Amino acid sequence: MPRLPRIAAPAALLVVAFLALIAALAYGGGATAQLLADPGALVRWGLPASKMLVNIGAAVMIGSVALALFALSPKRDEYGHALDIAAAGAGFFTVASGLTGFFTFLSVTNTALSFDDSFGAKLGLFFTQVEVGQAWLATTLIGATVTVLCFAIRGQTLMFFVGLLAVASLIPMAQQGHAAGTSGHNAAITALGLHLLFAAVWLGGLITLVFIRKDLEQGRLIAVLRRYSTLALVCFIVVAVSGYVSAELRIGSLDRLLTPYGVLVLVKVAALIVLGMFGALHRNWIIDRMAAASTTVAASITARFWWLATAELAFMGVATGVAAALARTATPVGEEVPPVQTPAQLLTDEPLPAPLTFVRLFTTWDFDLIWVLVCAFGIFFYLAGVRRLRKRGDAWPVYRSVLWVLGMLVLFYLTNGGINAYQDYLFSIHMLGHMGLTMAVPVLLVPGAPVTLAMRAIQKRSDGSRGAREWILLAVHSKFAGVIANPLVAAVLFAGSLWVFYYTPLLRWAMTDHFGHEWMIIHFLIVGFLFVQSLIGIDPVPYRLPYAFRLLLLLATMAFHAFFGLAIMSSTGLFLADWFGAMGRTWGDTPLIDQQTGGGIAWSVGEIPTVALAIVVAIQWAKSDTKEQKRVDRNADRTDDAELKEYNQRLEKMAARDSR
Repeated sequence: MPRLPRIAAPAALLVVAFLALIAALAYGGGATAQLLADPGALVRWGLPASKMLVNIGAAVMIGSVALALFALSPKRDEYGHALDIAAAGAGFFTVASGLTGFFTFLSVTNTALSFDDSFGAKLGLFFTQVEVGQAWLATTLIGATVTVLCFAIRGQTLMFFVGLLAVASLIPMAQQGHAAGTSGHNAAITALGLHLLFAAVWLGGLITLVFIRKDLEQGRLIAVLRRYSTLALVCFIVVAVSGYVSAELRIGSLDRLLTPYGVLVLVKVAALIVLGMFGALHRNWIIDRMAAASTTVAASITARFWWLATAELAFMGVATGVAAALARTATPVGEEVPPVQTPAQLLTDEPLPAPLTFVRLFTTWDFDLIWVLVCAFGIFFYLAGVRRLRKRGDAWPVYRSVLWVLGMLVLFYLTNGGINAYQDYLFSIHMLGHMGLTMAVPVLLVPGAPVTLAMRAIQKRSDGSRGAREWILLAVHSKFAGVIANPLVAAVLFAGSLWVFYYTPLLRWAMTDHFGHEWMIIHFLIVGFLFVQSLIGIDPVPYRLPYAFRLLLLLATMAFHAFFGLAIMSSTGLFLADWFGAMGRTWGDTPLIDQQTGGGIAWSVGEIPTVALAIVVAIQWAKSDTKEQKRVDRNADRTDDAELKEYNQRLEKMAARDSR
C-alpha cells in the first residue's frame, strides 16, 4: 500500500469527523450557551468532541480484536500487529473516556475548574456516588484493563474473552443513551447498544486493515478482504436497523424530520447509504477483479481500493461526527420523565397495557431488537447453509429445516409478542414464556442439528485463522462444553436453574433490569437446549446415555420440574410482592392467584414437551435396535453365521465339560 493513503485514511476520518461535529453542533444547537447554569464553551464543545473520540477509540479497540479473531492468522505478523492496534485503541479509548467523564462532571455539576481540595472532593464524589459518574469510571477502568490485556495476551481463545470485555465497555454508554422512566427506555438502550457495537466492528475493522496493509501480500489481502466484507455486511444491516429504531423513538413521526434533529438524522442516513454503496462496490467489483486480474493489473486495482477505503473512512467520519452531535441535540420527542406516573410506569417505564384477552395475547407486540435480529439471522444463515449443501449435491432432511424455522418463529413470538408485552405485569404470563424458552423452543431447534449443518456447510480454513466453523468446533470440543453437555449435568442445570432463579435475587434482577432480562432469556435457552440435546440431539456430544437411561433421566427431571410447579401452586406468599403486587392492575386475577396459575402452567404446560421428548426417545431407541439388527444380519450373511456357529461350539464344549 502506498504510504500516502495509509496516512491519509485515518487522517481523513479524524478531520472529517471533527468538521462534521462542529457543523452539526452549530446547526442543531447542541453547543448553544444555556440560559441557566451554563458550563462554559469549553465544556459545551469539549464534551461532544470527547464522546466522539470515545466512539473512535472503541471502534479501533473492538474492530481490531474482531478482525484478529475472525480474519487473521496468528501464524503471521498481521495478527500481532492487529492486537498492537487494539492495545493502542484501548489506550486511546481509556484517555478519551476519562476526559469525557471529567467534562460530564463539569457539565452536570456546573462546577468551575479549579485545583483546590474542594474541587477534588466533588470530583471524587461524582465518580463514586453519582450514577453517570460511576458509568464513566467503569468505562475508563474497563478500557485500561483491555489495554493491558491486549499487550499481555496473544492466544486466540483468551483474546476472545478480552474481546467480550471490550464489548462490555459499551454497556454503560448504552444505558446513558435514553432517560430512564420514559417510554421506550429498554428499546432505546438495546438499539443504541447494538448500534455502538456493530458500528465499532465496521469502522474499527477498516481502520485495522489500513494499518496492517503492509503485512498482507496480494493473495492474502484478497482472503482477508473477503472475510472483512462479510463482517461489514452484517454490521451494515444491524447498524441500519438499530439506527432506524433509535430515530423512530426520538423523532416519532415523519413531520418531525424537518426539525434540526431530524435533518441531522437524514444526514447520517445519507452517509450510511453511501457507505452501503462502498461495501457493495467492494464485494461485487473490486475484490473479484483483484482476484481475477494479473499481477500488474491487480496492483493497480489494489491502489484504487485503498483510495476508496480512504473515501469510505471519510464518510464514516461524517456519520461519527453527526452521531456525536445528535447526542447533544434536543430531540423532537422529549425524554423528560412525566411529573405524574402510574405504579406500572414507575416500575417498568411503560404504561399498564390493556386488559389481557386471548386475542391480545397474539396481536400485541413489544419488540426486542436483539431477538428480532437473532431470529432473522438464525433463519437466514441456516437456510443459506442448506442451500449450499444442495448446490453441491449433498442431502439435508427437509424436516430439520422445517423444525429449525418453526423454532425460530416460536422464539421470535416469545421474545417480541404478547408474552413479552405482558410478562412484566403477570407472573403467569412470565412463567408461560419461561416454559416456552426452556422446553418448547429447544424441542424444535435441537432436531435441526445446527452444529452438524455448520460443519458441513462452512468452508474449512487452512491458514491458521478461525472462522465460524473453527470457533464452533472449538466451543463444542472444549472441556467446559464436555462438562455442561454431560446428560447428568445438563439435567441438574435444567431442573436446578428453576429453583435458583425463582428463589434468589436473580428473579428481581431479571424483572427490574433490562440486561438481567436478556440474561434470563439466554440462560434458559442454553440450559433447555443442552438438556434436550442430551436426550434427542443429532449434533455430536462427548457422551450419550443409553436410551433406557435417557427415559429414566427424563422422567426424573420432569418429576422434579412438576414438584417445582406444585410448590408455586401451593405458595401463600408473592414472588417480588413489591413488583407483581404493586403494578396497580385493575383487571385480571389478583397477584397471588395469578402466581398460583403460573405454578399450574409450570406443572402442566411443561408436560407437553415431556411427552414429545419421550416419544422421540422411544422412536430413536426402536430405530437404533432396528439398525443394530440389520447390521447383525448383514454380518451373518457375509460370514455364513460365523459368530453363531462359534457361539454354539462354545456351548457344546461347556456342556461336554459339565458332563465330565
